[in-house]
Amino acid sequence: MADPKGFLKTTDRELPARRPVAIRLMDWKEVYEQGDAAQLKRQAGRCMDCGVPFCHQGCPLGNLIPEWNDLVWRDEGRAAIERLHATNNFPEFTGRLCPAPCESSCVLGINQPAVTIKQVEVSIIDQAFAKGWVQPQPPGRLTGKTVAVVGSGPAGLAAAQQLTRAGHTVAVFERDDRIGGLLRYGIPDFKMEKKHLELRLAQMTAEGTRFRANVNIGVDITWDDLRARYDAVVVATGAMVPRDLPIPGRDLPGVHFAMEYLVQQNKIGAGGSIEAQITAEGKHVVVLGGGDTGADCIGTAHRQLAASVINLAIGKQPGTTRPENQPWPMSPTLFEVSSAHEEGGTRQYLASTVEFLANEFGEVRAIRIAETEYLDGRRVPKAGTEREIPADLVLLAMGFTGPEPDDLSHQLKLPFDDRGNVERDGNYETSHEGVFVAGDAGRGQSLIVWAIAEGRAAAAAVDRFLEGQTLLPSPVKPTDRSFAL
Repeated sequence: MADPKGFLKTTDRELPARRPVAIRLMDWKEVYEQGDAAQLKRQAGRCMDCGVPFCHQGCPLGNLIPEWNDLVWRDEGRAAIERLHATNNFPEFTGRLCPAPCESSCVLGINQPAVTIKQVEVSIIDQAFAKGWVQPQPPGRLTGKTVAVVGSGPAGLAAAQQLTRAGHTVAVFERDDRIGGLLRYGIPDFKMEKKHLELRLAQMTAEGTRFRANVNIGVDITWDDLRARYDAVVVATGAMVPRDLPIPGRDLPGVHFAMEYLVQQNKIGAGGSIEAQITAEGKHVVVLGGGDTGADCIGTAHRQLAASVINLAIGKQPGTTRPENQPWPMSPTLFEVSSAHEEGGTRQYLASTVEFLANEFGEVRAIRIAETEYLDGRRVPKAGTEREIPADLVLLAMGFTGPEPDDLSHQLKLPFDDRGNVERDGNYETSHEGVFVAGDAGRGQSLIVWAIAEGRAAAAAVDRFLEGQTLLPSPVKPTDRSFAL
């Protein structure tokens, strides 16, 4: 364990300070200041010898959290990154983007603030990259088998790295102009600068993984042709169909899906150009949806100098403490203030959007909302509570409904389950022999940590399919929905 009396000596939960709002709104860099080594050591030292480390149960990857907390406390950074990489291909992503269900399961969290697991994790990998400890791990031999991975988000990249290290020749196909999927174009730079992605892609390239950007499978190459060319195919295309809001005025100019907006800004940030870019500059912005994507839109709108930003959520405001129906070690629904919320704007709950209203030019000028009431378990607008909110730009950030079905269902004839996801068996394999599914395409919209876990597990299934056996770890099964009790 770490410091035997650490949780007794240090009872406060400490995180690195965020840069001042006025300063960080002037750029797109990550919001946190450089961490303090002494503070980090104190926090790692709070990890207890708790007998049964429920943080393992809270993490789909099964990260060896007490082990690397102890190593950080002992200033053994190189050993810490080895233990971290044993279960997680990309801690630089999860350490920045994962909502940390492991912290909800921390035993110390029963009566104290949980250990800052996520911050310790990202500090380990950042130090490892800075000191040159992250090196390519090319396979000792090649199997002669080939695998195509379609989609370069976290699930696809995890599967590709595992299969490459197992000795297979792996090609990753991405329809965008750069590799990374939503890591590249869906996540704003103020949450994760793309230099972290580039460092990992450089390692994977040196290991032998081949990347093919600007290739749209199903259009440029048919799925049937791809399957004929490769010994196995991994579908890791994500759940990219956004949830819509079919109300009057939905087709008005100025009403957009969140990803349309975020992707454009990320492409601009990467040095590209967008004709008629969707921008919040000087506009009254309304973001519908209270999750992470909505927060990303809020932070982006602030940096684009929006005139005002309002975030609407149809449901009730969560509490600040665990609800009784979500006891430890479950991951609770809590009211959170992200860096984007801290930067300005207002949040309103129990707000049902009824209609988008047009100006004289046929563009959106306002939205009509009403108070939400619950009737027979449904959330509906309450009659007589309608009012208008000015809106020059409306961003729909209400989640995703599943993968894009057209080419998969028409060309490969893959069936979809009743949740709108690609159907697969207990080994990640579809009804089409040799075609496997990992990540959100098979489980629906989920967390980055689940995507990486599924990518690793699907890689083990593919390796077993090709070789008859595998030494690759398989952390989760497709039927796993949560590690919470």
